[in-house]
This record gives sequence, C-alpha cells and structure tokens, in this order.
Amino acid sequence: SYIWHWTHVSSNVVIGKNCKLGQNVFIGQNVKIGNDCKIQNNVSIYEGVEIGNNVFCGPSVVFTNVLNPRSHLNRSKEFKRTIIHDGVTLGANCTVVCGNVIGEYAFIGAGSVVVDNIKPYELVVGVPGKQIGWMSKDGYRLNLPLKGNGKTTCKYSGLSYKLTNGKCELFVNWMNLKGKKFVVIGGAGLIGSHTVDKLIEEDVSEVLVYDNFVR
Repeated sequence: SYIWHWTHVSSNVVIGKNCKLGQNVFIGQNVKIGNDCKIQNNVSIYEGVEIGNNVFCGPSVVFTNVLNPRSHLNRSKEFKRTIIHDGVTLGANCTVVCGNVIGEYAFIGAGSVVVDNIKPYELVVGVPGKQIGWMSKDGYRLNLPLKGNGKTTCKYSGLSYKLTNGKCELFVNWMNLKGKKFVVIGGAGLIGSHTVDKLIEEDVSEVLVYDNFVR
C-alpha cells in the first residue's frame, strides 16, 4: 500500500494490500481498511469505522463516531460502529453519520450526508441523503425502478441485475452457462463463494477463481 505526505495513521490500524492513502488523511485507532481501497486527500476515518475491499473515498470525505458530541463530555466509550461494504463509492465532501451500514457497491454522491443504512447498489444524493436510483458495480446507472421488481443490463459490463421487492442484486442466467468456461474475478467480494459452488453444480466446463478468499 502507498501512504502520501502528512497522513496520520493511529495505533492498531489494519490497512489491506494495494491501498492508496492521499495527503492529509487521518486514520483513527482500531480502524480497519480492506484491500485495493483509494482514500483521497483530506479524508478523516475515525475509530469505529470498518471499510471493506475496493472502496473509494473521494476528497474530504468525513466519518463520525459519536451521535451527540459535546466538548465538555468524554464519549469515547460510546463510539458507534460504521460499516462500509465492498465496492462502495463515497463522493467528494460527503459525510457518513456514525452507526450506519452502507451495502456493497452503493454510490454516494458528492456532498451528500448519509444518515441511514444504505442498501447494496443504491445511488444516494443530497442532504440528508436520499435514494434516486441504482448503480452497477462498474459505476453506471441501472434502468430500474426505486421500488418493486425489474431486470436490466449494465451498459458497460453487460452483466444483468434484477430488482426483487426493492432489493437489487446481480442476476446470473445459469441455463446459459452449461459446458462453458467461467472466470470469477473478485470471488467472495463480488458474487460470493456460493456462486462458485453453483457454477460447479451446473456443470460448467471450467471455473477459474482469482481470489484468495474463496473457499
């Protein structure tokens, strides 16, 4: 990993492989950061925050760890836990209020304030942050309704997504895979080891897995 000038990393911090931390970044005690993350200039990540793999934190992103701070009170025993799952993008100058969970590949627009849990693939903007759509794992807006059901394809990758009762996820047509060679990149962080098991079950000709975390 690479750490640039004037960056402060506190004690008991875990930083994964191939991360890039820009200038004037602060990493608080006991923070966990996964692999392949980009933490841009002037980002503050305080104790209580856990960041997954392939997370992008734009310039001046701020995390918090106390809901009701007062200067004259020590609330270090009340730090809230904030979880940022794999593949999330946090736009420049956005703020993540503590105690929330941001799901896989969610996309938070610049300047937004996250005050609630965010579902996987949600596109959220504004103050306070509100969902306005869905984003693919490659960062392209998906043609899906905010609620209900639907199916669509990412114009960049060609991967299919489905919305079921307001929950967005990758959609794999298993019937088209029989006898074919399949490459899984990202494994547990992308579509999961259960997907590899399913591919083997469906009798594809070969499964190549590029992820040390797949079991």
